[in-house]
Amino acid sequence: MALLLTGLLSLPASAGTWQHEHGTITLDKAPERIVALNWAATEALLLLGVTPVGVADRDGYDVWVNQPALPAGVPNIGTRVAPSLEAIAELNPDLIVTSSEMAPASGLLASIAPTYAISVYSEDNRPFEKATEMLITLAEMLGREDRANAILADIEQTLEAQRRRLEESGMTDRPVALVNFLDDRHVRIYAPNGLYQSTLSALGLENAWPRQGNFWGFSVVGLEAIAPYRNSRIVVISPVLPGLAGTLANSPFWTYLPPIARNEVYQVDAVWPFGGVFPVKRLAIMLTDALLEGGSDNVR
Repeated sequence: MALLLTGLLSLPASAGTWQHEHGTITLDKAPERIVALNWAATEALLLLGVTPVGVADRDGYDVWVNQPALPAGVPNIGTRVAPSLEAIAELNPDLIVTSSEMAPASGLLASIAPTYAISVYSEDNRPFEKATEMLITLAEMLGREDRANAILADIEQTLEAQRRRLEESGMTDRPVALVNFLDDRHVRIYAPNGLYQSTLSALGLENAWPRQGNFWGFSVVGLEAIAPYRNSRIVVISPVLPGLAGTLANSPFWTYLPPIARNEVYQVDAVWPFGGVFPVKRLAIMLTDALLEGGSDNVR
């Protein structure tokens, strides 16, 4: 027994075996060279203070995700749907983080390095809970549990603080429709099964759109689909197409919508809707600020 305990105590804190979507992964020590094949995984590693040695769609991360910032010089290893196995192998990783979208290549990835597969976005998933699971599991592998706990505590405190701001200002009285404009007549509207719902629920805001979306948590609809929700506020997530404000200003249909007539159109900067835990915090702050600053009758 003494020998057994001595052996266990001598193991690194991050050694262990973890279940994932393609089986199990066993690590003898904390990984140091990690490749991330999706942006949610990239985000989680950066939050934990670890810079991946390679990421998929590296340049796109800077445009669409942006925060937490990805240091310059991190190699790109191809696209998120078709990464280069050769480029990954050349980086000599000791951990690859992927999702079920890469299931056909899981065996090839595992032949390069231990591969942890977790899908934040899939049928019937709750994205924020799944992203939290990914963050905690990666923290266990890296021996950074305290940091993960601090990140989650900070997010919870931020959400509570923003909720109090809205409640004190009486801004939780109307449902909110979160949209991205695709053109002057169609929007991507964020549904109750998406990541953004975690922000709305935590802020005490009702989602104006009552229907389930695809497994990414949105639906593509025409503006006429929003018209029945007369009591809602419209929150537009940037970016918008050049010239859209002028087109909408001359649209009888847009100007007819009740939120437009009430100057209850609000706009926030771009925030990645398919990420991990961090966008929930970012959106909460930006959404609260926008609602308290006041609305207008158009996009900007």
